[in-house]
Amino acid sequence: MKLFTDQLGTSHSFEFSPQRIISLVPSQTELLYDLGLEENIVGITKFCVHPYHLKSTKKIVGGTKKVNYDKIRLLEPDIIICNKEENTQEIVEELRKICPVWVTDIFTLEDNFQMITDFGQLFDKRIEARKWNDKLTFALSDFKHFIKDIPVKKVAYFIWKNPYMAAGSGTFIDELLRLNHFQNHFSNQERYPEIDLEKMDDKGVLDLILLSSEPYPFKADDGYEIASYTNNTRTILVDGEMFSWYGSRLLKAFDYFKYLHTSI
Repeated sequence: MKLFTDQLGTSHSFEFSPQRIISLVPSQTELLYDLGLEENIVGITKFCVHPYHLKSTKKIVGGTKKVNYDKIRLLEPDIIICNKEENTQEIVEELRKICPVWVTDIFTLEDNFQMITDFGQLFDKRIEARKWNDKLTFALSDFKHFIKDIPVKKVAYFIWKNPYMAAGSGTFIDELLRLNHFQNHFSNQERYPEIDLEKMDDKGVLDLILLSSEPYPFKADDGYEIASYTNNTRTILVDGEMFSWYGSRLLKAFDYFKYLHTSI
């Protein structure tokens, strides 16, 4: 019997490595694929868009906040992969009646490396996991060298509209903002605070406003509206996947961040 502990500290025991996997987190579905586990994935969410072909080859079992328990049960999974932020505790508890549920908790780059290591051990993909961590370690070092002389800019990173919401502290987005030498205007507030535009920036302290492509798909017109409350601070549409997806997606994110800085 092999014993494993997930990032919430929950212990799991398996006689053999889990073979039938359901992933309820898009970025972790991509990571499982990149670790060579495509044949083991039996169920995904409708938001699992990378790689795209999985949507036509795997069973869709719902979203991240609402799942079809009957579909999941019929797939007879050995394990279900969730995330503390993406999936509710209610969903996790209900799923545990079906099979073991592995929950990740990602706020830092170190958490991300640990998740990849954990998956490598859990699914007997240690060599693949080590290769991915090595590639990410090299890319991270390269990006830190790239960014070291770029001045810090004060930014607000919006994720939602009606009501407006931004990324605060205790989020993976905040971690990547700091990596990019972006000082988060809302780092004094936790998680994803609602924002009153009229009170946000009446003194022109912001250098940039970043509007994410997800979960709300901001458009240029939204930028004009927000800028009208902030002394016409420059607004930039950014790829939300690059700032919020963890796992193997980070390798592409570092190149994207370089592009972003050269275009500012």
